[in-house]
Amino acid sequence: MFLLSAAAAAVMMAAAATEMQAVVVEAPDSPVKISRATVLTVPGDPPVLLYAATNQTDNDLEQFTITVFIFDAKGILKTEQIAPGRRTLAAKSTKYSSMVIDGDTVDPAGSILVGVSNAQRVNSEAWWRVDLRPAAEAAVPKKKP
Repeated sequence: MFLLSAAAAAVMMAAAATEMQAVVVEAPDSPVKISRATVLTVPGDPPVLLYAATNQTDNDLEQFTITVFIFDAKGILKTEQIAPGRRTLAAKSTKYSSMVIDGDTVDPAGSILVGVSNAQRVNSEAWWRVDLRPAAEAAVPKKKP
């Protein structure tokens, strides 16, 4: 009986969830490419970003960092959130991951942008870094009130 009611609750939650596609911003030399970026929202819970990250290089990556930008309907940046480093991404492989967006609510009329901001190769102290904020701000048109 409990299993049946838990399954019913999961179906109801999934039915209540709404999806919003996130726009991917990236530097031309980014070692990791993000695809299938979708934000799921359920009333009363924080939004969750689901995405695929593909290592574009011939080197294994020790870790990489995702940055999410949330804009309101007027095109004003409301939140910039950096995920904890994602670990180990083998050369030319794809990893599916998620991130809870806990910095702010998501405006359905707004925009969500995501990109890779840092990456580090295995056995290296050097980091690849980029500031994605200017690209994110340029990708969202400002709307008059």
